[in-house]
Amino acid sequence: MKKTEKLCIFQIIILTLREKKQKASNMAEIKDRILPVGIQSFEEIRKKGYLYVDKTDIIWQLANRGRKYNYLSRPRRFGKSVLVDTLQAYFEGRKELFEGLKIMDLETEWTKHPVIRLDMSRAGSSAHELNAYLNQAFKEYEQKYNIETSPSDSLTNRFDAIIQSAYQQTGQQVAILVDEYDSPLQHSWKTPHHEECTTIYRSVFAILKADDKYEKFVFITGITKFTQISLFSVLNNLSNISFEPEYAAICGITKEELQNDFKPEIEKLADYENWTFDEAVAQLQAYYDGYHFSRKNMVDVFNPFSLINALSDSDLKNYWSSSGATSLLPKFVNDMEIKLGNFDPCTMLRQTIETSDVTGGGAELFLYQSGYLTIKDYQMGIYILGVPNYEVRQALYETVLPALTLRKNGDIQSTQAFLMLSLQQGNLEEAKKCLKSLVADVPYSNKKLASMDMEERYRLILSTIFNAIGCRIEVEKMIATGRIDMVVEVTHYIYVLELKLSNNGGISAAEAQIKAKQYAEPFQADKRKVIALAVELDELGKGLIDWKEVE
Repeated sequence: MKKTEKLCIFQIIILTLREKKQKASNMAEIKDRILPVGIQSFEEIRKKGYLYVDKTDIIWQLANRGRKYNYLSRPRRFGKSVLVDTLQAYFEGRKELFEGLKIMDLETEWTKHPVIRLDMSRAGSSAHELNAYLNQAFKEYEQKYNIETSPSDSLTNRFDAIIQSAYQQTGQQVAILVDEYDSPLQHSWKTPHHEECTTIYRSVFAILKADDKYEKFVFITGITKFTQISLFSVLNNLSNISFEPEYAAICGITKEELQNDFKPEIEKLADYENWTFDEAVAQLQAYYDGYHFSRKNMVDVFNPFSLINALSDSDLKNYWSSSGATSLLPKFVNDMEIKLGNFDPCTMLRQTIETSDVTGGGAELFLYQSGYLTIKDYQMGIYILGVPNYEVRQALYETVLPALTLRKNGDIQSTQAFLMLSLQQGNLEEAKKCLKSLVADVPYSNKKLASMDMEERYRLILSTIFNAIGCRIEVEKMIATGRIDMVVEVTHYIYVLELKLSNNGGISAAEAQIKAKQYAEPFQADKRKVIALAVELDELGKGLIDWKEVE
């Protein structure tokens, strides 16, 4: 063996040993790191050594340089409760919890203020439940400040007494934090309880304006905005900071924060999936990133709940559905299964998206506020909205699929799962059986689809199925030679589908078009296997007849 060859082998051995050593070091580092999965307590995060993405410089600015009355809207599981908890710890002057964080360079006084905090997610969906929660919450503060009450005292007067007593007994203005203010309003919407709930809101929270001189800071979070019938009708001095550029990333995690704070977890995920570090970041972005909250600051923001769960599990899964985020869709969006294609993309006037009530702003406004849509662009007073990422897209389509197929969710889940498995394995025969089962007679029997032509119906149903099971799909994809009906991507395969009705040439016509326009060619550079399928569908709406792989 030549000397140079020996040297090369020796260098390879050295590099391999270094890589193994680095991996071992990374694994050891990860064992000492605890991700705050499901943890909403700032105190617990800090005392037990959970990983914390430091937002305290932004929080300090909000508390000291911002306005007195603030409202922040963000989707479910976006870290609003952790933010509220951090604000509580700050106003209580708990300096010890902030050691080593950015706020230590900004705050010098650490004045202890009394804090009144209400978590409206615990307040139910009826006036009775709302009254019961406020009664219990107020009772605890009344005990704290030794306030005597009588059975005839209204909730409004009791809240007033709490604020004033807290101020008088401490000599400091009060910080008032209301988390998930809209929860009872959301859940009571379109029920007999809604007006009763809004009456309580109008009465109780009017005190926040009346007690201005006793208040240091008021901060309210929510998902949806009920402008005329709740807090916003009585607190007309409430500033909506949801679109302000300096607070665009106050909740959620940016790409920079991901790469700086979660490097060992990204490396672990990359190792499991045989990806490079950059490939792992790109996959995380595709699944959980893509949110924008300000036209003046278009920084990409990850859903923190989904991202941290994925990094903790070292697995890319759909965490959105498990969070219960889809449960309110039917209340605010009619015929969602038919309208899905209208929302991605869609446009909204700046005035509508920034100021309108969710009950009068249309489906698009609810979808934006609840996180199904996000800001993609802004042009001349118009917001362009779209679905932020694969996770949300799958959750949306999964939700509407039972309505579109006219079947119960439980009846199709097994077939959906087997379809995904078959596509992942490249098992065309089994995949075909699953699709035949899912689309049998659907276009014909679903009266809501009657206005669509038959091929359009099939495209809607098939794309919904593929999206619902977690495929990456593009409908009517434009390439240099023409327009492909459907491109479906899974981990190891790319499926190129050309659809033809039986009375329009069926499989033979679809095959000829795939070959003539070379539909598979643009994907050949991809490391995944490309399978082109000529698909024949019944012109009377009786579903999938057959398909053929086109070589």
